Amino acid sequence: MSNPRAVFLILLCFWLLPCFGLGALDFYDDTPAKELSKSIADAMSDEELVGQLMLIGYFGEDPSKEIIEWVDRYEIGGIKIFGWNAGNLLKLGNTVSTLQHLSEENRFSIPLFVATDQEGGWVRHVKGDTSVTPGNLAIGASGIAWDAYKTGYYIGKELRVLGINMNFAPTVDVYTNPKADVIGPRAFSSDPVKTAQLSVAYFHGMQEAGIVCTAKHYPGHGATDKDSHGTLPIIDADFQTIWDRELVPYRFLVKEGLPAIMSGHIAYPKITGTDEPASLSKTLLTGLLREKIGFQGLIITDDMQMNGAAVYGGVPAASLQAILAGNDMIMVSRDTDTYRKIRQHILSTMSQSPETTAVVREAARRVIETKLRYLRGKDAVPLHPDPREIAEQIPDADGSAFFLSQAHRSVSLIRGETIPLQPQEAGKVLLVGQLNAFLSIGATFFPGADSFDYDYSPFFSADPQVIKRLKQRMENYDTVVFCLANPNSAQVLEELKGFADRIYVISVLTPIYLKDIPWVENALAVYGTGRQSIEAGFSALTGAFQPTGTVPVSLNTQ
Repeated sequence: MSNPRAVFLILLCFWLLPCFGLGALDFYDDTPAKELSKSIADAMSDEELVGQLMLIGYFGEDPSKEIIEWVDRYEIGGIKIFGWNAGNLLKLGNTVSTLQHLSEENRFSIPLFVATDQEGGWVRHVKGDTSVTPGNLAIGASGIAWDAYKTGYYIGKELRVLGINMNFAPTVDVYTNPKADVIGPRAFSSDPVKTAQLSVAYFHGMQEAGIVCTAKHYPGHGATDKDSHGTLPIIDADFQTIWDRELVPYRFLVKEGLPAIMSGHIAYPKITGTDEPASLSKTLLTGLLREKIGFQGLIITDDMQMNGAAVYGGVPAASLQAILAGNDMIMVSRDTDTYRKIRQHILSTMSQSPETTAVVREAARRVIETKLRYLRGKDAVPLHPDPREIAEQIPDADGSAFFLSQAHRSVSLIRGETIPLQPQEAGKVLLVGQLNAFLSIGATFFPGADSFDYDYSPFFSADPQVIKRLKQRMENYDTVVFCLANPNSAQVLEELKGFADRIYVISVLTPIYLKDIPWVENALAVYGTGRQSIEAGFSALTGAFQPTGTVPVSLNTQ
């Protein structure tokens, strides 16, 4: 073109187009989420599409150079906060802000999902001063939907202050196998409908705080005694069984508008015809979850470096299979070399397969749509946490008061031949346990009591020397208050049958171990290991109030 004036006018138009909303697409355009997410996904390169599918971890409290590169250069969809990132909450808030600034500089200004596992109770990746809640099984024991709602809300409020906008919670696994130790107190109940009702209330509480609530572990991890971190659990259940049991909470939640679900590394061969995990199964994700149940939200894998998934051809191949099966995001906890191999494997397949590209584009579109619905607008979690709010609002004062009252509502009397136990009538007292909080709080209720502490680990077995030393000491005491916390302590307790008339058990976490120790005459259950839960247990033991909680799993020995 030889006319300089014409050239100038054309260049000027291209420069002005974005000013009139007619140029480059932007995450904050005033356009409905469904429409804008499609427009952005359609405009993305293969590299940008794959970036949105990746939700990855990093090491350290400060942003590592590797995570900075992956946010800045590869424009990933999200980061996962683990315990090793959250030792200092002020640093965590600063890291979130730094990474969100980098994300805002990408072509479409798409912010990151910042995710964690803050279930409450046993699983709490972001520690520091955050609330230690009684946990899901405590909510099941009170049976009050309001307790579930407020738990989700207060956990969500604290995450919000830190800039964490996605939570892998609640755990909605139905606690059907007493030996499901990896789930245990993370579940609400062994009853599917009760689990569903409390899950819905928890979700709405978290949604009120602006958090992307992600139910897990689909289709359900509560019927197996295996841990998918180390192996692939195989559940021998047919379709009708899981429809009426594992899937009930998901069926409720989907109708309520749940935004996200985590797929678990659990096999259901009677349904799929293979031993492939649900996280890689098109039958369970696309056929069952999307088409039959009707879920159109976000599906995110559990960590692809867990052995339950990685055994399937290695992490890169399994990650591609996960996307093709129906997941929208791949969660990978560590190792930039693994991230790179996953990315390259998916991109290489896309270059040869238009069908794969179409699946990846739809997954990225769904990621973007969920972000548009949750990460923009006045109710969205702030992208840049305020350090003053972190210092002032964590722990949440109202939340602390609520969790104390909720802990008291959940205390359950299991067996009570001589409960309450008055301290002045207890004689010489020995406190036995693996938790420092149990021993220190117990000493305030029984002044002058002695203590016997031993290691929480190993989790599954007791040290015979511990049992021997404890038996020798117990001869000298009138009353023994015993903390039952895990299979290790259950083995210790089983060996103390000869002292049954002087033992009082306060079970923390799950009380399921008492199912196999019927000779215990006096036992209470609390469901958390925080100070509030343990104080509630000792208060009930000593008669400060009458426990009203109902154990939400069966302890019948029949």
